[in-house]
Amino acid sequence: MNSKYILLTGGTGGLGLGVTPAILTYATKVTIPYLQENDIKSLQKRLSATDFEKINFVRANLTQENTVRQLVNDLGRVDVLIHLVGGFSMGATHEFSYDDWQQVFNLNLNTTFLVCKHCLRKMREQQYGRLVTVGSRGAVEPAASLAAYSAAKAGVVALTKSIAQETKDLNITANTILPSVIDTQANREAMGEENVDKWVKPEAIAELICFLISEAAKDISGAAIPIYGQA
Repeated sequence: MNSKYILLTGGTGGLGLGVTPAILTYATKVTIPYLQENDIKSLQKRLSATDFEKINFVRANLTQENTVRQLVNDLGRVDVLIHLVGGFSMGATHEFSYDDWQQVFNLNLNTTFLVCKHCLRKMREQQYGRLVTVGSRGAVEPAASLAAYSAAKAGVVALTKSIAQETKDLNITANTILPSVIDTQANREAMGEENVDKWVKPEAIAELICFLISEAAKDISGAAIPIYGQA
């Protein structure tokens, strides 16, 4: 993948802290959008100086289409899109505000649509592309108080599968992964560490993503792959 141009969204987030180092071992051209400078500093602590210098950081709010369009246009070429951006939210349906519902969809589903839409413009021209999105176990096994999150992630799965059908003759693949609880610092703080050994590790997710964007997986498209750990 050393010659591939990779757009890695959410590369500075909790999952990204585990995924980004793995991606950098395979590629030398990686663009990571970000919102806060502190996010970059957190990632920098995880990387060698050489790997950190491989990254092109671009400040971008991925919920805004004009911003996403400009981001992709400025890249010139996008061979691989890895979209990690998302956010977890809980609340019983009868108590969940519509504003919160919209926010969950905006962060999880709408950002996925926007980055896929504009990266696909490039990939269709190139007749080549690899897209990996992040769904959730909740997308296929919804639980109580997870209606908004599960519905948004189910949308991510459906969107990705639809893209796979649209591009099946264009040397473009689109796959989504379905993690259970991910072992991130935020989840440890929110849920405690009693069951942390059963959670899926970001590094395991990174290995799966690296496979899906490799040529070894060129015949896999439209898959929704569970990666649950022991949860």
